[in-house]
Amino acid sequence: MIEINNLTTIQIEEEFLKKIVQKVLESEKEGNKNLSIALVGQGRIRELNKRYRGKNRVTDILAFPNKEIGLGEVVICLREVKKNAKRFSSTFEKELVRVLIHGILHLLGYDHEKSEAQAKKMEEKQNYYLGICQKLIS
Repeated sequence: MIEINNLTTIQIEEEFLKKIVQKVLESEKEGNKNLSIALVGQGRIRELNKRYRGKNRVTDILAFPNKEIGLGEVVICLREVKKNAKRFSSTFEKELVRVLIHGILHLLGYDHEKSEAQAKKMEEKQNYYLGICQKLIS
């Protein structure tokens, strides 16, 4: 089950997000796992980032693994995703897909902060899934 909680005023097509999640989880042989997605504002993600990572700043995504409920939860700041899309000369949809895939990979145990080898492996996976999901992006 994929649960989405949009706590912002930005309208998001939930089925679009669910398709992305399903593509990644099926490819990783984790298709039957539960996952929660929270879409939040800058204040909330800053608070979570400070509480759980000790970083008093806004970020685009946080991942909270929780094997008891399935995979866990990803928290995405849509305003930060919009800012990053502009900064990277990308579209909002493509950047949203990128951070969602990034968060899912964290929940699956990939961690770019552990080592250079892990970072490379995670980036390769992320790029692979971006390629697969490209046709879903409008």
